[in-house]
Amino acid sequence: MGTVVTEAPAKVDEKVLKEEPLIDESELSPIEQVRLTVPNTDDASLPVWTFRMWFLGLFSCLLLSFLNQFFGYRAQPLVITQITVQVATLPIGRFMASVLPTTKFRIPGSGSREFSLNPGPFNMKEHVLITIFANAGSAFGNGTVYAVGIVNIIKAFYERSISFLSSWLLIITTQVMGYGWAGLLRKYVVEPAHMWWPSTLVQISLFRTLHEDEENDGKRRISRVKFFVIALVCSFCWYVFPGYLFQTLQSISLLCLAFPHSVTAQQMGSGLNGLGIGAFTLDWTTVASFLFSPLVSPFFAIVNVFMGYALIIYLVMPVSYWGLNLYSAKTFPIYSSDLFTSQGQLYNISLIVNEKFELDLPEYEKLGRVHLSTFFALTYGFGFATIASTVSHVALFYGREIYSKYKASSREKADVHTRLMRNYKDIPSRWFYLLLAGSILAGLALCIFLKKDVQMPWWGLIFAAALAFFFTLPISIITATTNQTPGLNIITEYIMGAILPGEPITNVCFKTYGYMSMAQAVAFLSDFKLGHYMKIPPRSMFLVQFIGTILAGTVNLGVAWWLLDSVDNICHKNLLPANSPWTCPGDKVFFDASVIWGLVGPKRIFGSLGEYSSLNWFFLGGLLGPVIVWLLHRAFPSQTWIPLINLPVLLGATGNMPPASPLNYTSWILVGTIFNFFVFRYRKQWWKRYNYILSAALDAGVAFMTVLLFFALGVEDKSLNWWGASPHVVPEHCDLASCPTAKGISVEGCPAF
Repeated sequence: MGTVVTEAPAKVDEKVLKEEPLIDESELSPIEQVRLTVPNTDDASLPVWTFRMWFLGLFSCLLLSFLNQFFGYRAQPLVITQITVQVATLPIGRFMASVLPTTKFRIPGSGSREFSLNPGPFNMKEHVLITIFANAGSAFGNGTVYAVGIVNIIKAFYERSISFLSSWLLIITTQVMGYGWAGLLRKYVVEPAHMWWPSTLVQISLFRTLHEDEENDGKRRISRVKFFVIALVCSFCWYVFPGYLFQTLQSISLLCLAFPHSVTAQQMGSGLNGLGIGAFTLDWTTVASFLFSPLVSPFFAIVNVFMGYALIIYLVMPVSYWGLNLYSAKTFPIYSSDLFTSQGQLYNISLIVNEKFELDLPEYEKLGRVHLSTFFALTYGFGFATIASTVSHVALFYGREIYSKYKASSREKADVHTRLMRNYKDIPSRWFYLLLAGSILAGLALCIFLKKDVQMPWWGLIFAAALAFFFTLPISIITATTNQTPGLNIITEYIMGAILPGEPITNVCFKTYGYMSMAQAVAFLSDFKLGHYMKIPPRSMFLVQFIGTILAGTVNLGVAWWLLDSVDNICHKNLLPANSPWTCPGDKVFFDASVIWGLVGPKRIFGSLGEYSSLNWFFLGGLLGPVIVWLLHRAFPSQTWIPLINLPVLLGATGNMPPASPLNYTSWILVGTIFNFFVFRYRKQWWKRYNYILSAALDAGVAFMTVLLFFALGVEDKSLNWWGASPHVVPEHCDLASCPTAKGISVEGCPAF
C-alpha cells in the first residue's frame, strides 16, 4: 500500500501552501490559547495515506488494544495511552522514511495514479493519523471498550454464558452509535472557532515539540530518541523486581511492617486496603494505574485532586469510621468495594439470582439487605454530589460564556482553520446517517433475537438512544468550552434501576447505550477537532477512526475471551493465590454496580427499602454548593481565590476510588508534583525536552515486561516462595487491614473484638 493521492485537494497552489502572509486579522481564532498553539498554515501537498501511516497506525491500534485489555484484569491496570505511541512512532516513522524504497509504481485498475512506499519525509499529518489509530486502541483514553465489562461480569462474576456474536454486536453497536451522534453534531461543535476543545491543545503542543528540529545551542545533550530508548530499557529491566522477584515493592507500608498485629495501624497504613498513611511504592504500574501517567497532568489539576483526596481520605473517612461509626462502619472493612451481609460477611450474590437471571426475592429477603463499606457508600454520595455540582457550577460560572460562544458560533465568520479545511472534501452526512441507522438496527436485532444474552427489551435501546442524543450536544458544548465532561453513568443506572429492578444485565446494557455512546461521541468529536486544527483531510479522519474503533473492539473482545477461559478463577480474589495479579478491580466495581442498581435496585439500596436513603441529600448539597461559592464571589469580587474553588473537581477527586487505592493517589500526586512543579519550575528545558518522552518510555517498558513475564512464567504458574514474593502471602503484608473492628463480628483470619 502506497500513498493515495486522492486525499489532497484537486488544486494545490502556492496560496494554499503558504497561507500565513495572507491571513486577515478577522480570521484569527478568537481564543488566545488557540492563536498561541495552533499553526495558521497548511501544506496540503503532504501525503497522509501512506504505507507508513497504515502500517504504524494499524500496528499501534492492535498493540494498544491487546495490552490495555490484558492489563485491564490486573490488580494495577496500567493504561497505555496514545501519548506513548505519539512519542514512540516518530523515530520509527523517520527510520522507515530513510530505508523504504522511493520507487513509484502503479496498481492495475487504479488508472494513472502512482503509488510509492516512501513518498518523502515522515510528516506531522501521518503522525496525527497514527495517533488517532492509537487512541482508538486505548478506547479513547479509557483503556478498554466499556462494553467488554458486561461480558466480564456475565462470564466471570455471575458465571453465566453469553455468545461471542452477542458480545461483539454489543461492543460494536455502542461504539458506532456514538460515532453517529458525533457526525450529526460536527457542524455545531467542531467547525465553530469558539468551540475550541482545550484538551486538544496539549497534543498539538506535543506534536510541534516532537517535530521541531533538535536544538543546537552548543551544549551536548542526549537526543530524544536515545533518551527514550535508555528510559524504556531501564523501565523494562526494573519491572522484573516489583512484577516478579520482589512483589512487596508494589506497596511498602511502614505502619504494617512496624505493627504486624494491630488492626488499626494496618487500616491506617495499608496503601491498598487502608488510608495509605506512610505507604509508598517503587512500581510504575501503581503510580500510573487508574489516574494515568502523572507526568502528563498539569500541576493545577494535581493540586485540585490532592485537595479533594485529602478532604475525603484524611478528614471525612476517619470521622465517619472511628468517630461516628456511620452506617455501622466498624462492621465492615475501612476500605472495600465488596458487598456484605449485616454481620460483615461477604454477600453471596449467586444465591439471590434465579434461573431467569433476575432477583430471587424470597432468597433476598432470607439473606437480608445488601450492605456496603462506609467508604464505598460515601463514594456514591460524593458521586451524586459531583453530578449535581457540575450542573450548577457550569451554569453559574460558565453558563453565560457557553451561551455567548454558542450564539457567536452560529453566526461567526469562519476562522482560518475552518477556511483551510474547506480545501478538502468533506464527509457526506449520509455516511453518519447510515452508521447511526445501522448501529441502532443491529442493536434492536440484538435486543429482540438475542435477548437471552442481553436481557434488555427493545424499547430500552430506543430510550437509551434518545437519552444519549438529548445529552450529547450540551455535554459536547460544555467539554469544548470548559474541558469538563459531566458524567451521566449514575443517572442512567438510576433511571433503569427504577424502571426495571431485578434485571442486572438490562441495567448495564442501558447504561452502556445511554451513557457510553454519548461519551464515545464526545471522544470522537475531540479527535475531529484535533484533525481540524492539524488540517487532516476529513475523510481520512473518518476512515481511521472507524477502522480503528472496529479493530480495537474486536481485539478487546478476543483478548477478554482468551483470558476469561484460560486463567483459572480470574476475578475471584478469594480463590486466587494471595499474590495473584488477576483480581479485576475495575470489573469488580462494575459487577457491584450491576447488583446495586440492577439486580437489587436503587429502591432497596438508596430508597425507602434500603440502608442508604440519606445519601440522596448529596444531590441537593452538590447542587447548592457552587451557588454558595458563586454568591461569595459576587460579594467579594476582589478575592481572586474564591472562583478557583471548583467543587466538581474537589468532590469528584476520588471518583476512581474504588477500584483505585489510596496508594495510587498518593504516589500519583507525589510523582506529578516532582515533575510538573519542581522539575518544570527549576529545570524547564529538561522538562520541555524529556518529560513526555520519559512518561511514554516508562509505560512502554513496563507493558512489554509484564507481557513477557506472563508468557514466560505466568502461563506455567511458576512463582517464587519467600517473604517478598509468595503465592501464599499478600505482598503488602497488611493482612489485617481488611478486618472489621466492631464487637461481636467474626470474620475468618481476623481477631475478634
